[in-house]
This record gives sequence, C-alpha cells and structure tokens, in this order.
Amino acid sequence: MASKFGLAGGIPERRVRPIWDAVDSRQYKAALKLCTGLLAKHPTSPYALALKALILERMGKPDEALSVSLNAKELLYSDNIFHFDDLTLSTLQIVFQRLDRLDLATSCYEYACTKYPSNLELMMGLFNCYVREYSYVKQQQTALKMYKTVGEERFLLWAVCSIQLQVHFTSGGVKLLALAEALLKKHINSHSLHEPEALAFYISILEQQEKYDAALEVLSGDLGSLLGREEDKLRLQQVAMLPHQRYIRRSSSLGCLLEHDVNLPKPCTGEHTCPSCSVDLALPNKTCLSQELVESRLTSALSFVQRLQENNLSDCVRGPHLANIEIERQRCLNGNPNNIKLMEALVKYFHRFGHLSCSASDVEIYLHMLSGNDMSELLDEISGSFDASSVSVNTLGWTITLFKIQEILGTLFTKPTTELQGIAKRMVDTFYKNLSLSNELDLQESMYGEELLSMASSILVQLYWRTRNLGYLLEAILVLEFGLTVRKYVWQYKITLVHLYSYLGALPLAHKWYITLEVKNILLESVSHHILPQMLNSPFLQHAADLVKDYLKFMDDHLKESADLTCLAYRHRTYSKVIEFVQFRDRLQRSMQYLSVKSDSVMLHLKQKADSLDEVESILESVSHGTKLVELSNDDSMKHLTFNEDLEARPWWTPTSSVNFLSEPFDEGSTPSSYRAKMCKHKSNEKDGPKLKDAERKSLVPRLVYLSMHGCTTFLREGESNGASSNVNAAGEMKTLLEKYARSIGYSFDDALSIVLGMSSGKKSVKDFAPDIVSWMSFAAFINAWNLCSTEPAIPGTDRSSPNSWKIVDNLFKTCIEEQLTDASQMLTSLGNNISLLVRMVTEPISWHLLVIQSCMRAMTPQGKKKKKGGPLERPNTPHLQAIQISVNYMANTLQSVQTWLSDQMRPEEQALDALLSYLQGTNADGPGKISCTLDESAAAASSEIGGRIAQSLEPWSSAGVVRRIVGAGDETIAELKKTCAQKLKLLKSASASLSSMLH
Repeated sequence: MASKFGLAGGIPERRVRPIWDAVDSRQYKAALKLCTGLLAKHPTSPYALALKALILERMGKPDEALSVSLNAKELLYSDNIFHFDDLTLSTLQIVFQRLDRLDLATSCYEYACTKYPSNLELMMGLFNCYVREYSYVKQQQTALKMYKTVGEERFLLWAVCSIQLQVHFTSGGVKLLALAEALLKKHINSHSLHEPEALAFYISILEQQEKYDAALEVLSGDLGSLLGREEDKLRLQQVAMLPHQRYIRRSSSLGCLLEHDVNLPKPCTGEHTCPSCSVDLALPNKTCLSQELVESRLTSALSFVQRLQENNLSDCVRGPHLANIEIERQRCLNGNPNNIKLMEALVKYFHRFGHLSCSASDVEIYLHMLSGNDMSELLDEISGSFDASSVSVNTLGWTITLFKIQEILGTLFTKPTTELQGIAKRMVDTFYKNLSLSNELDLQESMYGEELLSMASSILVQLYWRTRNLGYLLEAILVLEFGLTVRKYVWQYKITLVHLYSYLGALPLAHKWYITLEVKNILLESVSHHILPQMLNSPFLQHAADLVKDYLKFMDDHLKESADLTCLAYRHRTYSKVIEFVQFRDRLQRSMQYLSVKSDSVMLHLKQKADSLDEVESILESVSHGTKLVELSNDDSMKHLTFNEDLEARPWWTPTSSVNFLSEPFDEGSTPSSYRAKMCKHKSNEKDGPKLKDAERKSLVPRLVYLSMHGCTTFLREGESNGASSNVNAAGEMKTLLEKYARSIGYSFDDALSIVLGMSSGKKSVKDFAPDIVSWMSFAAFINAWNLCSTEPAIPGTDRSSPNSWKIVDNLFKTCIEEQLTDASQMLTSLGNNISLLVRMVTEPISWHLLVIQSCMRAMTPQGKKKKKGGPLERPNTPHLQAIQISVNYMANTLQSVQTWLSDQMRPEEQALDALLSYLQGTNADGPGKISCTLDESAAAASSEIGGRIAQSLEPWSSAGVVRRIVGAGDETIAELKKTCAQKLKLLKSASASLSSMLH
C-alpha cells in the first residue's frame, strides 16, 4: 500500500503513513487521533473515512465502523468524486469483509466499474469480490471482460478456473467444459500457452471430457516442453493412459517413473478407506487378455525391474524391489497358485530393507496373502538373519520389523497369555537395552526403538481384554508413561494414553496429555475426535467448552478467510490451488463434526447455565432460539455431510469414537482376520451410523428446550394475550421436532411414546434401551413439556390439565438413575461403571426438566395486581403446582442418591492407591506386575551408559507415582460431578420452598 500513498483522494503520503504505522503496531487510539485530524482537513475524503472505519473495526466497534463505512460509500457514489482509486475501495473492502458485509464491498466495486469500465485495477478488485462471495458465474464474466480488454493469458485462465468451479459446484455445469476447452484452444492457436500450470489445467479439462487421445497428443507435442521436470510430464501421461489400459505405451512411462523412484498417481476419493482391508480394494480389474499373454508381459516387466535393481544398490530406493513383489502377486492372481516366488521376493526384500522402520508396512498388503506355513517360514527366515543380542541400530530395526510382522499377521492374537506377557516384557527390555543408541540425538528427534513400547502396550491391553485383570491395563499405561518420561514428544504414546485414561475414567489425565499434543489448525478437524466425545460426556464442562471454542474459532475463521487464499492463488497463477482451496473449504463447511460441534457448543452453554433461567434465555436468543441448527439438520443437508476424522491414529481396540472392543467380552474363537474385518466395518460405517443420527438429534435439542420453556409459560401464565394461537404454533412445531427426534433414535413417534410409558410404568426394561437411555430420558422431558402446551391430549388417557405426564418423567428418571447406580461399581478398580452415562443423565435430561420446572414456576408466580386474594382452592393452577412440587421432590431424592453414591466412591488416597497397586502385586507368577517392576528397576539402575540426559530424566520415575495420579484424577472427576449435583440440589431446594409458599 505504501507505493499508493498520496493517490487516495489527493491526500499526501506524509499524512497517511503515520496512521498506517500506528495501525500496524496496534496503537489504535493513536491512529484514531491522527485520522480525526486528517478528516478535519479532508472532511469529504472517502479514503480518510475508510481509514477511520478500519481503525474503529480494529478497536472492536463494529457498529461505528459500519456507519463510517456507509458514509464513505455514499461519498463515493456522489457526483463530487471524479476519480475512483483502488486503495480507497480496497480499504473499504477490508472493513466490509471483517464486518461480514461483503455485499457492500461488491456494490462499491460494481459501481466503480460501471463508471470506469476499462480500468483493469477496478475490474480485478471486482473479480476478487466475486471470489470472496463464491459467485462463479460473475467471476467468469468479469475475467472474460478483462481478457478481452488486455488479452493476457492469466485472465483467460481465471475465467476457465471459474468455469471449473461451476462444474464442481453447480448442477449441469459439466456442459461448460466444452466452453472452457474452446476458449483455451482458441488462445493456443493464436498465442500458445506460456505457463506449466496452464498446460496442466488444459489437460485436466480434456480428461474430464474423457478426451484422452487429445490429452496425450498435447503432452507429446510442443506444449509438452512447458513441463520442466520430466517426472511431471510422465505422471500426467500415466494419468491420461490409465482409462484405456494401454499396456505397451504405459510400460515406457511407468518404467521411467520407476527409474526416477516417483510415486504413481493415486485416485483420491476423499472418503475413508481402511489400510487393513486394502487387499481386496487393491485387486485389479479383470483383463480380457489371455493368461499366456499376461504371463509374457509380466515376465518382460520382471526383467525390466531386475535391471533397475542391478543398476541401483541404494538402500533408499525400494520401488524396484516392491515392484518385483507386486509382479509375483499378479502372477498369483493370474491363476498361478504357486506363490513360492512371492515368498522368495518377500524374503529378499526383508534381507535388503528389513532394518528400515517402514519395511513391514511397505509389504503389509502382501503379508495378508500368506498361508500359516508361509508365515512361520517368513518369520524364521527373518529371525535367523540377524544377531538379536548385539546392540546396533540395524539390529534394533530388524527386531522391531520382526515384531511388526507378527502384529500384522495376527500371530500375537493367537498366542497364550503367558507367552504374550513374555513378548511384552522382551519388548520393554529391548527398548531399555538400546537407549544408549539415542544418547546423541536431539530432544525432539525420534528415538530408536520407540515403536517397541507402543507394541508392548498394545499387547498388555489385549491381555486385559482376555483376562479382565486390571493390572495389565495399568501396566499398559505405565509402559507409555515411562516412554514419555524418557522423551516427552512421542505423539503416538500420548494418543494411546488419552484413550486408556478415558476408558479408565481418569479424564483429567487424558485431557492433560491431549493438551500437550498442541493440536492446531486443520488438525482440530481431523484429530479432536480422540478427546472431544469423552469431554462432552464428562462433568468438566469448562474444559469441553474450551475445546469446542478452539475448534469453532478455527473453522469459522478459515471459512471466513479461505477466500483470501483463493485470491492469492489467482494472483500467483497457481490455478490448481484455486480449485483445491475452494473444494477444501466446501468440504470443511459440510463437515459432520462442524454441525455436531455447533450443537455441542450451545448445549454446553445450556448445561453450564441451566440453573439460571434468564441466562438460558439469553443463550437461546443468541442462537436464534435454535432455529438455525434445526435448518442445518434437514435431510438434504445431512445427506451431503463430509466425514473428515482421521481414524487411523486410533488404537485398534477403539476404531471409532462410538466403539470400544474392551467393553465387549473377548471371543476366544475369533481370528485376526475377523477382527480386522470388524474394525474396517466400524470405520466405514462411522459416517452413516450412530454419529450421523447423534449429530441430527443434538441439533434439535436447543430448539426443543426453547419450545418447552416457551410453551409452558404461554399455557400457564394467566391473562396472556394471544396465548392460544401462540400455544398452538409451539405445540405443532414441538410435535414435528419430536417425531424427528424419535426417528433419530430409530423409532416412530407413537412407538417411542409407547416405550417411554412402558419404561416409566416398569412394563419395559430400561436395559433393553440402554445405548440411547439419555436420549430417551430427554425425549420424556420434552414430551411432558409438549403435553402442557398441546391443545389435544398428548399422552393417551390424559389431558393437558392432568399432572400425569409429570409422574411419567419422575418415574422414568428415578428408574433409569437407580438402575445405573445399581450396576455401577467402584470407580477405577472395576471398569464399565459408565460414570459418563451418569454425568449425561444429570447434565442433560435432568437439566432440561429443571428448566421446564423453572419456566412453569415463573409463569404461575403471582405478579403485582394479578395476585389472587383467595386461598389455594381458588387458584386454577393448583394441580400443576402440586405435580411440580412432587416432581421437584423426586428430582431432589434422585440427585441425593447420586450424591450418596459419589461419596461412597471417595476413599482415602492411600487406601485407593493400595487397591490399585495390589493389581500389580499378584501372587500368580504369570500375572501382571513383572513389567512394572522392570520399569522401576531400569529407572533405578539408569547410568551414564545410556546417556546422561536420559538417565537424569528417569530419576523421578516411579510406577506408584503414576498410579497415584490416576487415583487423583478419579477423585477429581467425582468431585466435579458432586459439585454439579450440589448446584442442582440447591436449585431444587429453593424451588421447593417457593412452591410451598405458593401453595399455602
């Protein structure tokens, strides 16, 4: 901007520069003072007003900023302005964009372009406005106008980009591809192309129309020389050849790619795929060629690959060796059942690259094809190829690869408990023995052998699953905590600990380790599933609210500012990035998690403020009383939601946030392949499964809460004008939303109502509906509110003046919570008590019911002159007051029972510590305890031989210290829930006193 100072409204640069310097250094008061002085000398300068508006917006005064900006806009439109400069308009555009009024910025540029239709700067500014509004047709029109004005290639490509965006995001846009091709072809004939990005874009247009011959012809002609790197050209040729399966022509380009060790192009669907299921996905399409011809070509390919291997002896280039394995796999698939050659290729590969950490994952797809005997033979070959007793980087690499292959093949899954425990201990011993190799590494460098502790922890979790001995789970935690004591930057350890502590009920520790991951930016979208679901169901509402706030801030900021990246991509002529940025934004905007977290944010605020009716009303008012969330959850929107969570980093025993194998009994008869298939099924169904229904259901809750409060108030308040009409509307909308709510649980409205009545009366077992019991309780609370405001009987056998719906809620809540407390056992020492379920019962359905109670009481409280002189018999709402009083007493008794149970969980710290440590001191020689002893002994014996820094880091290590922190985390969770219950009991006590006063 500095180069343009002095050109805005004729104001000298020396007067404007100090203002910008003050803005850049965040000295907004000083900038405003200087700007006020500037306006005194130039009161009709739109640029001076635009500067003032910018400063006011930065100072957090949006209303004043908008007012000043509109004044500047009016001056621009007046007849006194004879010249439009881009600096004034761009300054106004910044202000309007930050005020979320892009339409005003666009109108300014449109007006300027009508007055000066040939001004390129103004047209570029207008184009950027359309980019920010995602108006693809107007982008195209403006870009073509600029192209016709100056004939520059970049503006034609801006228009073609705009056409591409119409193809991606509008129906019927595919027809426009012919227009894009014609525009480019005409320009090529007259001016050729001068940018590699332009050529790549042209090829992309042809491919989308399936004009592969034309694309290959362009690449083979003079335009192909635009691609400076031969690898780029080969890659584009390979993509163009794929659809026709031109084996002969592809062989040359594929061979060149292998020589350059270039990754082959892979299709990107954007959907979740599971690597462990990739064997079937990787199978090629059946060919129409004869078996003999295929074998001949595979032999030819093998000879070529072998020449590549002979010419390159580097340990870094693995491509030719992996190609050899793939060729042998293709032979097996082509009808040759004898896979001896495949086995030989695998053995040869491991002899060459087995010390590399990636060697096992490189060939995972092929390992799953081996028979049981082949597996054993391969493991024997690898274990016999190195001396496990020596301490070296290569030996350690071989050892880790051997363990990884056993893990991939599932052989560990079938071994007996005693042998598994020995393997886990051997992994821990190997890690400690090789610590000296990492002596000279930087703190943030990965240590040698880090994978060993992850694998040992995984085995210990499996042992817990088999035996239900809590000691194994504690040792799984201790192993990872030990690793983080040695080096605190291993993210794999932290993620596993997040899940282990969550399962154990020690959420404060899970949250602590997640925070140390320092998750930022796009990782908030793909990684937050590791902790967010647990925190949302915990009593730590403020921690959950902070996580939600950080996530929403990133998403909102990115969606607001992503257009700036698109404008930058246009300016720098990286046209492929234009499409990528817009597609990325669209994918984020349609994120299932984004919709879900928006609802979670409102619900968290409602939970936190549920004791204050006024604050709840303020929260609901700030979100349009929940109407926008309901609109976002309509059927059309839900169909197009994207699932962006990265599930591959999750531990094997919790493949998705809604599945945990440890909560299920261990099936001795299961095979590794059956569990792999089960994991993949859960991952692939995550988007369309319970997560989708849960997101839809949560988006309805804020609106249902508002209607419940509003409907009760309208019906019960005496002398309310237009109450009947308003009540009918509220009841009708509630009915519609409750029908949708019932469908999200999997039932019709009538069936759901019948189930609620059955559970309340004891005719149906609560356990039969346990997975969604909190949703059922909330449904009952909303049914009661709907019954109050409905003009017709909402519940069979009742009318709206009947207090029976209150009894239904009272009985159901009491039954559900009593059953939960009966099933719940001692925290930490007996897992599966589902304290998170208890938390949700208290903070969700009970909170919604208490809001209904508060609304009813406020509506029935006599106000001023309306107060009746008669006694309780003359009060028409006496039956409801009595029903509410009974409900208040029920809720108080129910919460008191929760308080009592929580108090029973609180034991003296040393007693709780001894109880947990006893699991690590089993009398059984084969039980847990050996690894924890090994860790303590290793830390105590640590010397300078393993490195001074490492030995020093292990000095404070103590298994008992870790267990003590687990006890403290459990007590913290209990204390937080007790605090929540105490707040609600206080509210109920106050309500009970008020009701007694109103009734007597």
